[in-house]
Amino acid sequence: MKGIVEERAVELGEYILENKATVRKAAKKFGVSKSTVHKDVAQRLKYVDPQLYREVKNVLEVNKAQRHIRGGMATRMKYKKSPTPTLANPNR
Repeated sequence: MKGIVEERAVELGEYILENKATVRKAAKKFGVSKSTVHKDVAQRLKYVDPQLYREVKNVLEVNKAQRHIRGGMATRMKYKKSPTPTLANPNR
């Protein structure tokens, strides 16, 4: 049973590194929760493959630094798609 978890941690790490993927994207791809992905790459991978861990950590730090920008872009797109609300009194 232990071997499966370590293999998954390495597979997740390689996927994140190759695709510059977010934790959410990796979780969706592998069919596991975001918590599982994070625990695998932030804790387990450190002991299984330290070199891969350092490289994945750098990708995750970049993602963390950019997340406020991505969130703002997502909100902007959301409101661009929604119809403009009508005002009760347009002369205000």
